Amino acid sequence: MKGFANRVNQIDEYYFSQKLKEVKKLQNEGKPIINMGIGSPDLPPHPSVIDALCNTAMDKKSHGYQNYQGIPELRKSFSDFYLKNYGVSLNHDDEILPLIGSKEGILHISMTFLNEGDSILIPDPGYPTYSSASKMLGLNPIYYKLRQENNWYPDFDELRGMDLSKVKLMWMNYTHMPTGAKASIDLFENCIDFAKAHNILLVHDNPYSFILEENPKSIFQVPGAKEIALELNSLSKTANMAGWRVGWVSGNAANIKAITKIKSNVDSGMFLGIQKAAIAALGLDKDWYHSLNQVYQERRELLWRFAEKLDLDFSKDSSGMFIWAKLPGGINSRDFVDRLLYEKHIFVTPGDIFGKQGEGWIRMSLCLTIEEIKEAINRL
Repeated sequence: MKGFANRVNQIDEYYFSQKLKEVKKLQNEGKPIINMGIGSPDLPPHPSVIDALCNTAMDKKSHGYQNYQGIPELRKSFSDFYLKNYGVSLNHDDEILPLIGSKEGILHISMTFLNEGDSILIPDPGYPTYSSASKMLGLNPIYYKLRQENNWYPDFDELRGMDLSKVKLMWMNYTHMPTGAKASIDLFENCIDFAKAHNILLVHDNPYSFILEENPKSIFQVPGAKEIALELNSLSKTANMAGWRVGWVSGNAANIKAITKIKSNVDSGMFLGIQKAAIAALGLDKDWYHSLNQVYQERRELLWRFAEKLDLDFSKDSSGMFIWAKLPGGINSRDFVDRLLYEKHIFVTPGDIFGKQGEGWIRMSLCLTIEEIKEAINRL
C-alpha cells in the first residue's frame, strides 16, 4: 500500500466523531453523562411521517433505485413548503434538488463551482464542515469574523477591505449556528448586494429557520437573490428527522442542473419511503412548529438557569437549537468542557471548534429532556 491521499492529512476527524468516543467510554464505565453537546432532536417526527414511511416500505415495488432528482411529488412538496412558509416561489421542475441531508450538499456545491486553489469566504464562528470540505478539495479558505458586538453579522466594511479577486463563493448561515443570531431581511439584502458587487456565489445554509422563530426567513425573499444565491435546507431540525437524511438545495435552473451533474455521479436517489415521509413532513401545519417550539422554549428557560449557575454570559434574544454562552475571562473553552465532563459528567461543546472567534465560548443544545436539564442544574 502506497499511502493515503494528501487530503486525509489536511483534515482531522470530525470533533463530535472523536469526542463522542470519549463520552461513550465514560458511559461504559458507568458514568451518568448528560449530553448537551449535540443538536440531534430527541423528539420523534409527526406520526403521519412514520406512517408514510411504513406504508411505503410495505409495498414490494418501493425498494429499487430512485431518480437522482427525487420523485416529482417530493419536489412539488418542497416548492409548496417554500411558498407556504417563506412566501417564495420555486419551480419544482428545475429549481430544487433533493439531497441525502444538506451536509452532502456542501461538498456537492463546492465540487460544482470551485477548482483547486480557488478562494472561499467562511464565517468564523461557523459550521466546521465548510472548512473541512474546502481543505479536502484544496481550496483557499478565507475566514470572515463574526463578532458579538455586531450581532454576529458579517462586517461588510471589513470584507470589502479584503483581497476578493480570487473569491468565488461565500458561505453564510442564519439563523446562525452556533450563536443563534437571528436572520433578517436587511442582512440578506446586504449579503446579496455584496455578492453581486464582487461576483461571488452566495450559499445560504438554512436548517434552523423554524426553531424558536415565529417568522422563518429565506434568502430568496430578497428580490433577485436567485441570480447570485443558493439555499440549503433540511428536515433534520424542523421535522425531527436528523437521522433520515433529508435535505435539498434551491436556486436558479442553471445552477441546479450543474449540481445535479456532480450528485448523479456520487450517490443515488433516496429511498422512496423516506421521500414519501418527507412529503408528509413538508405538509405539516403551523400547529406542529408551535408545539415543537413550546417544548424548546421550556427547555431553553431551564438551560438559561444552568448557564447562570456557571456564571456564563449569553443573549436571550436568539433563536435556533442552541445556547451560545461566553466563559468568564481567561478560561479556555476545551479546559472548561473537560472539567465539566469529568467533574460533573456533563458534556457541552467548546466554541473553538467553530473557529478562532469561538474561543472562550461554549455551545449547549436544547435536545435533552427537562429532567436531564434539572439534573444538570442539581449537579452544579
